[in-house]
Amino acid sequence: GSARSVPGAQDGSDLCSRSVGGSSGRRREGIGRERRAALLRSRSPTHPHKTRVFVPPEPMELSVTKVRAFSRARQVLGSMASVRRAVMSRLDFRGTGAVGGTLSSASTRPGLGLACAVCPLAHRGVYHGLATPRRLVHACAAVSSSTDQQQQQDAEKVQLVLRTSDESEDLLKIRHSSSHILAQAVQNLFPNAQVTIGPWTDMGFYYDFDLEEPFTDADLKKIRKEMIRIIKKRLPMWEEEVSVEEARGRIEENSEPYKLEILDSILERDPSASITIWHTGERGDKDHWWDLCGGPHVENTGKINPKGLALENVSGAYWRGDENRQMLQRVYGTAWETSEELQAYKKMKQEAKKRDHRKLGAQLNLFSIQQEGAGGGLVFWHPKGAMVRNQIEEHWRGVHLASGYDLVYTPHIANIDLWKTSGHLDFYGENMFQGIKIDEDEYQLRPMNCPFHVMMYKNQPHSYRELPLRWAELGTVYRYERSGALHGLFRVRGFTQDDAHIFCLPSQVTDEIEGVLNLTENLLSAYGFTEYEINLSTRPEKYVGSDEIWEMSESALKEALSRKGWDYIVDDGGGAFYGPKIDVKIKDAIGRKWQCSTIQVDFNLPERFDMEYVDEENNRPRPIMIHRAIFGSVERFMGVIIESYAGLFPLWLAPTQARIVCVNDSVNEYAKECLDLFKSYGLRVDMAGGESLGKLVRNAEVQKIPLVFVVGNNEVETRTLSVRSRHQGDLGAMGAEDIARAMNQAVVEKSKY
Repeated sequence: GSARSVPGAQDGSDLCSRSVGGSSGRRREGIGRERRAALLRSRSPTHPHKTRVFVPPEPMELSVTKVRAFSRARQVLGSMASVRRAVMSRLDFRGTGAVGGTLSSASTRPGLGLACAVCPLAHRGVYHGLATPRRLVHACAAVSSSTDQQQQQDAEKVQLVLRTSDESEDLLKIRHSSSHILAQAVQNLFPNAQVTIGPWTDMGFYYDFDLEEPFTDADLKKIRKEMIRIIKKRLPMWEEEVSVEEARGRIEENSEPYKLEILDSILERDPSASITIWHTGERGDKDHWWDLCGGPHVENTGKINPKGLALENVSGAYWRGDENRQMLQRVYGTAWETSEELQAYKKMKQEAKKRDHRKLGAQLNLFSIQQEGAGGGLVFWHPKGAMVRNQIEEHWRGVHLASGYDLVYTPHIANIDLWKTSGHLDFYGENMFQGIKIDEDEYQLRPMNCPFHVMMYKNQPHSYRELPLRWAELGTVYRYERSGALHGLFRVRGFTQDDAHIFCLPSQVTDEIEGVLNLTENLLSAYGFTEYEINLSTRPEKYVGSDEIWEMSESALKEALSRKGWDYIVDDGGGAFYGPKIDVKIKDAIGRKWQCSTIQVDFNLPERFDMEYVDEENNRPRPIMIHRAIFGSVERFMGVIIESYAGLFPLWLAPTQARIVCVNDSVNEYAKECLDLFKSYGLRVDMAGGESLGKLVRNAEVQKIPLVFVVGNNEVETRTLSVRSRHQGDLGAMGAEDIARAMNQAVVEKSKY
């Protein structure tokens, strides 16, 4: 009925916690929402990196005019008092109240701008200006606010935590109950509306309705008003267990065919399942309403804060995700304990809308999906997007080679017998495309890479002395997705998994898992992801393999996490039937969590494929197989970083790292000379001219190019370039050779800017 929705992201979590703050590797049992919520509240606001917080972005980006005024103020005005007045009048601090503080004495050097008056980091050369994120911070720190009022406001922002339903059982109940109240309000206002499902989501809820007339914005306002009326009546919400016959009779009496289908599907999965109904209000009351549901819910509707409730939008959704079934209207909403949380959530949603990777992908000409010509769910990487992807893949390869992996390549199709042996055809057939007839045999596009690596392992005998073997592949796979489920780069039909498989001895499992965790941290931190939520899923009721090997594997995963000092949440019984696993969620720049990395122990494939090695005593035991994907899929990870960076890629990732802007045609020869120099360093730099300087700079900003080098007559005479950083403002005049070296160093070090 109103069971929780679990979107099927292509994140590697279907391979056959955050973690950085702790050092004890504490285990948090089961769902543990109450305990986790208390832990989050108790963490110090002075360490915001230890708690998942959304602070609405308030950029202090300095315009060209402002930075120039700042860097030249001392030379122009000649006294510190004048400098202070000039800076205070030109810098736009968007906080509330007056800005206090002092500007201490500082010196200036050509090409470096004003030195930092607060710390001893001034005059470290051009690289400091280009390759570190500290330049802008120091420029702002020179006029710092130290008022108690500002500090209090900052502390309040840090303490505002936007928790997901998994992190707070109270919020989960509030959101689930809100979905029921939404359905009740709709049926009160639109008696012909038929209800289907209404789950909670990470930060809200939705309900699907079958109604001929489309909902309008005015309708949503009426529905919310009716919801608030129901909430204020403090109607009790209570559970009733009924027989199958009783449930069927009540559903038929209400003429709810969708609920009848849900009931049948429950019984199909488990004929002995208990059937529960959740009521809102008492029987006989005019506001009484009920739904086929497994709970949980709040005690009464008054537990929901109307000021924390909002209806967001309406979209279309096929019944059960099948485009051949009825199109329904899905009403989305969100619910929070306080109005402050709701406002912070709305700001985060506004920011997320600006960062939508589909919008930025088109604006920056990174990729397209040719729905009409080629079909949905197939990604076309344009030159700029392909360049970013190439940087990601080259980085991935380099890290893996340095970590002792071998790179492999395998086919995109295989005989269908392979998928029968692996079990994919039986257990995953609905997600596979139809077979391809070749001669008398049937071939199948691969939905996963793992059986191919197993076949390579079996190609020759192996001794225990060879293990572990670590094989990694950027392997493209193909999975059938319904049209209604496709979503930009996040849900596609053809995508590349950053797959790897480790074949090892039982005694090597802990060290190998720890090695994968280290590699995961190494890779993800290069993209600014340093806060994780770790989930450990253990043995389910039905499983393959012995109890002994399950206990050994689970202990190995826990020991590896303990060595890392990473806290984790235990999902008891949540593992796959073929082995326990670790899932890693990352937090992006605006506080959203994304399922990313998966580390999965597998006892199934070694058994199915009769894998073995020769041990010290000439026996032939099965090796342990570990699946792991760090990005999940390259496409999905690209979507995540586009949104996390808001399209402002750091220098090492940017498709065009810098643009030389020519003020007039007479400087073209010198500009071309500089361009050739940059290209000799392997830097991605282009050149533009023939238009006004303002328009050229604006075009570079729209394309989110990190650096712009302005060339005019003065730069030709001095053999320099005037450097403007997208992140750090005007950096003054510098020599082309110095700039190239600094950029190269920033690229090598994967600098933030």
